[in-house]
Amino acid sequence: MKKFVLSIAIFLFVVEFISFAQSEKSVDFSKLVEASIKIKALYVDTINNEKLMENAITGILQNLDPHSVYIPKDEVKKMNEPLVGNFDGIGVQFQMIDDSLFVEQTIAGGPSEKVGVLPGDRIVRVNDSLIAGVKMSTMDIMKRLRGKKGTAVVIKIVRRGVSELIEFKIIRDKIPLYSIDASYMATPNIGYIKLSKFSATSEKEFTDAFKKLKKQGMKNLILDLQSNGGGYLQTATELADEFLGAGQLIVYTKGRTGQINYMASAKGNYQQGKLILLVDEYSASASEILSGAIQDWDRGLVVGRRSYGKGLVQQPVSLNDGSMIRLTTARYYTPSGRCIQRPYKDEGIDKYKNEVVDRYNRGELTSADTIHFPDSLRKATLVLKRPVYGGGGIMPDYFVPLDTTFNSKYLTKIVAKGVLNSFASKYLEAHETQLKTDYPSFEKYNAQFTVTDAILKELIAAGESEKVPFDEAQYKKSKHFIAVQLKALFARRLWDMTEFYQVINTENDACQKAIEILSKPGMYESVLVKKK
Repeated sequence: MKKFVLSIAIFLFVVEFISFAQSEKSVDFSKLVEASIKIKALYVDTINNEKLMENAITGILQNLDPHSVYIPKDEVKKMNEPLVGNFDGIGVQFQMIDDSLFVEQTIAGGPSEKVGVLPGDRIVRVNDSLIAGVKMSTMDIMKRLRGKKGTAVVIKIVRRGVSELIEFKIIRDKIPLYSIDASYMATPNIGYIKLSKFSATSEKEFTDAFKKLKKQGMKNLILDLQSNGGGYLQTATELADEFLGAGQLIVYTKGRTGQINYMASAKGNYQQGKLILLVDEYSASASEILSGAIQDWDRGLVVGRRSYGKGLVQQPVSLNDGSMIRLTTARYYTPSGRCIQRPYKDEGIDKYKNEVVDRYNRGELTSADTIHFPDSLRKATLVLKRPVYGGGGIMPDYFVPLDTTFNSKYLTKIVAKGVLNSFASKYLEAHETQLKTDYPSFEKYNAQFTVTDAILKELIAAGESEKVPFDEAQYKKSKHFIAVQLKALFARRLWDMTEFYQVINTENDACQKAIEILSKPGMYESVLVKKK
């Protein structure tokens, strides 16, 4: 039966291709169909028809641009989950430690929290399957935990201080995936919001966070887009609409079918106060649409390092078997007319994908003097007529170099081998009760708790047990960074991601520069106030 269905599918594919070939006189697409049929009939070994077709599609797309890709049907749902905003499951954040599943956090209001699963629990069985001590892959474990909303899963856990396994029956439900990782008051009048992606729920999440900060006294805002790789174009325009005035152009796209303009409405909740966007070399696509619009209208400042440079719009094209093509259908342009897509046709796909590494090697991430734009790509902002450039990402108004002073081979190894995260989890498993007693509030913890040398010695021992030899010189170079990371990881477990970022941002140079710009009289205005 499967062979019959596949034959029908191939026949329809052939008919469709020949029909298209007849309409496109300049290209003989029937050659591709003829080749695939002859390969199937004559090739020395048995052919996997589905794989052959997928490879052909992939080969075609690789010759178009770096962002047009083929996605197999098994990957489509997983690809969509982070942007749709939810999935079906039990609602835990976990990591694998000592070949067992360690619960880092339970999702507030989720199925696991409701039945009593706690951070620090170790899940050892899922239904009838033993998952601890059997070298099971994370993907296989997730398949067992996830399932359709309303279905049941039985887990057994080991809990510190309890001699017997504890069994929970959990009814799976919709688990929200949030795009705002943190929101808090950085100073009495400066609010901070960390946006990790532009998803279907981002605009509502932003509005909720914004209103909460306004009630706490926020007058100025830092919106952190560092390492935000993008998401939905519509979401980028919705967020830009919060900051821009009615009738202002946010972005426009141009493709073979014409031009589409996206305009701001009058609904914006924050059209007046001081605004800073943080970007870096991993901020891409929708992040660049938003930061480009804010910069072009002189609405706020962009702080950090030159963004990734992705100015191509992809449209999802579903195929009959459930697979998908993400096909580039247009380029987008900022309000001043900048296309921030960096070159790819003459450089090759491999060089294009490695460009961030190349930036580091040529010193761009540590010195703005190495960045040069041709005059042909020069544009001007729409209010103050400041020079801005297209053709390679958004160049910030204030450049903040990448801090590499704490880097060491020792740090790289304890991070790469998961020692830092696993040690933080184990330490909290043993000391969480005492820490919560000593520090009943995050404010007290943040002000008074320090990662002692005794704690760091335990980390060093944990590293050695994972065959990471101690190197005193390299350790001293990275010691302060390691201590801050541990304090932040402890805070995440004791409270949440907002508290994690409150700790980690004390060492985030871009964030600290933004606070300085907004706090120092005249510093913000020196860029965004028109000279008389």
